[in-house]
This record gives sequence, C-alpha cells and structure tokens, in this order.
Amino acid sequence: MADDLASISDSSTPEKIKFAACKTHTGSKKPVIVEDGEGIVRQHKLKAFKVDATLVTNARFAQFVLETEYRTVAEEFGWSSVFRGLLPDLSNVPPGGGTPWWSAVQGACWHAPEGSGSHIRERLDHPVTHISWRDANAFAQWQGGRLPSEAEWEHAARGGLQDPRFPWGEQAPDDTDFLPCNIFQGQFPAHNTAADGWIGTSPVKAFAPNDAGLYDMAGNVWEWTAEPYLIRSLSKAAKARNAQARASNEKLMKGGSFLCHKSYCYRYRIAARLALAADSGACNSGFRVFYDA
Repeated sequence: MADDLASISDSSTPEKIKFAACKTHTGSKKPVIVEDGEGIVRQHKLKAFKVDATLVTNARFAQFVLETEYRTVAEEFGWSSVFRGLLPDLSNVPPGGGTPWWSAVQGACWHAPEGSGSHIRERLDHPVTHISWRDANAFAQWQGGRLPSEAEWEHAARGGLQDPRFPWGEQAPDDTDFLPCNIFQGQFPAHNTAADGWIGTSPVKAFAPNDAGLYDMAGNVWEWTAEPYLIRSLSKAAKARNAQARASNEKLMKGGSFLCHKSYCYRYRIAARLALAADSGACNSGFRVFYDA
C-alpha cells in the first residue's frame, strides 16, 4: 500500500484565498426548501480567514495517508455507500432500503470509490470521497487548518456577491445549455445524460470558479462544515428535527454534489443545507480546508 500511495500522492497545496474580517449573513430571503431552515437569515461577524481554492483531491489525501498511516471510517467499517448508477455490475449488489439508488458496497472507500476493482489512479485530481466528518477534521488539522462555520462557507461561496442563489449569480443550471457546475442532468435517478461531461466526480478545476477564485462551491461533492445540523426555529417541526439530528450526531454539509438535480435534491444553492451523520461517508461526500488568517 505504501508504495502505491507514494506513486500517486501529491504534497503540493492549492492556492489559498483570503477573506477579510467582515459582517455577513447565513440563509436567504429567497428560500426554496423552507423546512431545512435556509430561509432563516442570521447576521454574523467573521474574523479574517483563508480557504483552499479547491476541494481536497485524491492525490492530496494520499499524501496525508502516506505520512500518517491514517485509516478512514469507511475502511474501518469495511463498506460505504455508492450510487448505483456508478456501479459497472449490479447483479451482486442489492439496493439500499429506503433509497434504492444507493448500495452499501463492500470495500468502497477513498482509494476504491466503487469497491473492489476500482481505483483513484485515473482520478488523482478529483475530490476525495467516502469521507466522514472525523476524516475531514483529521486531514484539516494535519494541514494546519479546520472545517468552516456555515457563515464562513456561505460568505466564501458568494464570492463578493450580496445574496446570489448560486456562486455565479442567479441563473439556474439546466440540462442542456447552461452547465456551470457538476450536477445531475436528465431523469434522476435512472438516466444521467452527462451533458456537463461527467457521470461521477470531476477534476476540481473542471468548472469555472466564483468571483473570489473558489472552485466547486456548487456541485461535485458535498462539503463538511464544523457545525452540528441545527434549524434555528422554535417551531414544533424544527424542534423535532433538531432532536433527531442530535441523537444521530448529524453534522451540516453544504454545496451539493454530482447527484443533485432540481427535481430531487435542489441543494446546490448557497443557502441550502444537508444533514449527515458524522460517521457516514459516501461516493459524493468530501471537503475543503479553511484556515485562521
């Protein structure tokens, strides 16, 4: 394993984009999925911070594992969740329970994204996947950084714009002509036309950055934040959802992934929010590193 890691690892680091101390906000006055709490607008004061221009790649994560001998949660579990549309042979892989487009695949992990027989060798500049919250924190600390707050992530994603729906502005992606990020095109989950050129993950600089110089702030893979999932509302529904999130140790994710489509998961908008258990990872879960300035 060590020899293999040495051949694919990359010790270089991406450009860091600096943001000055500022007043900013989370949430949007134009919410879509109100029950997620995205329509709750809150004001924040941020200290100056820096953020990697790109998601953490397979090559960078390989360097981390080479130097630390770290084992991810998926490797310890012996399996991880994979979107069935990425699997070459479905005959021996049963679908998941309530979500039939997912399968628990034995051996799936960061260096074998679709399980046995798959490898990241041809995807070194793609974002690392099957990453749990613990894994993301361990890498970030090794790099001298950390995971972001929701306010930092949203401020960075806006790239200087006031309250855009997407990192590039207001225009929504479609399935044919305007394809600014790596999301799903076609009829989810049965048919992905791959109009944007990708069925799964894409290289971390495959799409144009936002005005601040940050890539993939919408789509490609979900990004872990430092925060627990919490809907800041006193409604009975929000209280019940928060209790469930606490019991399951769910953390907040942002940004959407290559599996998002407006018809199913319209969460590649800046204000959108997703909850995932901290010990979970999947073929569309990744992260980027933020730093104190």
